[in-house]
Amino acid sequence: MPPSVIDHHQDAELSNNEAKEFLLSLPKERGWRTSHLYLFQNFWCQPKEIQAIISLQKHFQAQENDLLVATIPKSGTTWLKALAFAIVKRTHFNTSLSKTSHNDHPLLSSNPHDLVPFLEYKLYANGRIPDLSTLFHDQEPRLLATHLPFPSLPSSINSSDTCRVIYLCRNPLDNFISVWHFLKGMRPKTLPSLSFEDGFEMYCRGVVGFGPYWDHMLGYWQASLEQPQKVLFLKYEDMKEDISVHVKRIADFVGFPFSLEEEKNGVVEEIVRLCSFENLKELEVNKSGKSIACFENKSLFRKGEVGDWKNHLTPSMAERLNKVMEDKLAGSGLSFKKYVPV
Repeated sequence: MPPSVIDHHQDAELSNNEAKEFLLSLPKERGWRTSHLYLFQNFWCQPKEIQAIISLQKHFQAQENDLLVATIPKSGTTWLKALAFAIVKRTHFNTSLSKTSHNDHPLLSSNPHDLVPFLEYKLYANGRIPDLSTLFHDQEPRLLATHLPFPSLPSSINSSDTCRVIYLCRNPLDNFISVWHFLKGMRPKTLPSLSFEDGFEMYCRGVVGFGPYWDHMLGYWQASLEQPQKVLFLKYEDMKEDISVHVKRIADFVGFPFSLEEEKNGVVEEIVRLCSFENLKELEVNKSGKSIACFENKSLFRKGEVGDWKNHLTPSMAERLNKVMEDKLAGSGLSFKKYVPV
């Protein structure tokens, strides 16, 4: 069963007055679904997230073999969580979707965000300091997730030689469209409307949750070059092109490689089908409920396609964002295919 959050004791890192004064000291910009985003530790986030992040950074203690799924929002997070869980837990549950066999796999009855919980959105949210020894009793590795940039991860993760981080990013053209569709319906009616053009302008300036996008990617990219045994850097488009190869790559990285017998018996393909967008989207658990506060599970599954940006961005918009990313990533060795509208 998925872990539940337990209030170990209330975290009083910042009193209400201190929190207000602290926010006043930070640069701010218009928010996507809140009145403002604040520049905290060189990335943009919402006020409630800041308190959780401070608590997380102070209290979280990494354990040997912890596995952290890291993404910027709307880059394939739900898919990667499902894959990581299915790969690591494959000897515990039946991964086959065959109608002739009984299947009680947790992914069929629990949203991936319940099985691989966010540190800042769930475990340390709302003043909680969870007792992780209780939540993850007898679970190894512990499967956790975050949207935090690499430099802002808890020091116990960054200093650990045995924690592993899987990072997934997405071409910024599609990422913007996914962010826009995800957040536009959640903007309170009490706030002024945010046009598509305004949202695009904010994104190009890096003003988006946990952005700038390029800084987020570069942090994990550089870490993957310096510590390839610790950080695995993946691209959404590459995974969509050949997911079986990447499932095996993830399994090798986390220390759970597929045996020849498993490959012969089609276990890789079973995991691919189990975690596919099409399968997850049609499950009842993903059509209702809120596994992440404020976000309905059904909103986590829109299209899952590569290239949907062509249906929304003008050629000049696409060219501008391509140019922004080329400039920001120049000299890093990280690049994306430059997609040109037809």
